[in-house]
Amino acid sequence: MNSAEYLRSVSIFSDLSDVELVSISKKMTPYSYSKGEFIVMEEMEGEQCYFITHGSVKITRSSKEGREVILAILTAGEFFGEMSLLDGETRSANVLTLEETKVLALNRNDFMATLEEYPRVSIQLLKELTIRLRKSDLQIASLTLSDAEKRIGLCILRLAGEQGTIRQGHVKIKKFPFQHDIANMAGTSRETVSRTLVLLEQNGLIQREGRQLTIVDYMQFQREFD
Repeated sequence: MNSAEYLRSVSIFSDLSDVELVSISKKMTPYSYSKGEFIVMEEMEGEQCYFITHGSVKITRSSKEGREVILAILTAGEFFGEMSLLDGETRSANVLTLEETKVLALNRNDFMATLEEYPRVSIQLLKELTIRLRKSDLQIASLTLSDAEKRIGLCILRLAGEQGTIRQGHVKIKKFPFQHDIANMAGTSRETVSRTLVLLEQNGLIQREGRQLTIVDYMQFQREFD
């Protein structure tokens, strides 16, 4: 898949023509990163936004106690780093690769020119930012109001919505995050995550095979944790 074909899978570019996609792709620079490598660090100056072509990353911040808090996990077809380009402020979070990852980078001037030249991209970007804001609101509410087990269940639902594939009521998450990452997403301990996953499996709500996690009955799982 070439860069222009890839951009078709990115939400903010989905309404553009092939010619327009080729034009934008020519302005992008490819980069490759190893597992565990920082692409962006909190408080750094932001001069580029990034579009994931292969692999996955986690978006994190550090709490006052120095504990990692995972805000999101992004995979191929998703993007990050646009906020600093829009408001001119420093990076608001860290972006760390979870595996070998490849991205296409677009610098500030080309990004802003793209928004001006293609209003459809600007509209799609507003929609995407609204979706992210709603997810953040739900995450804050779950961390504030829910017990640890429910927060873990809500994390699984969130990952299912973002990365899962559904078939006949089953939802499969092929690369389910490691338990310490789920703990950092849910604001709890790795031991609590381990215990909760075992309990969910014993109750027939999920199945695990290696890194793959399957929600056996998605509607039932939603009723348990929504």
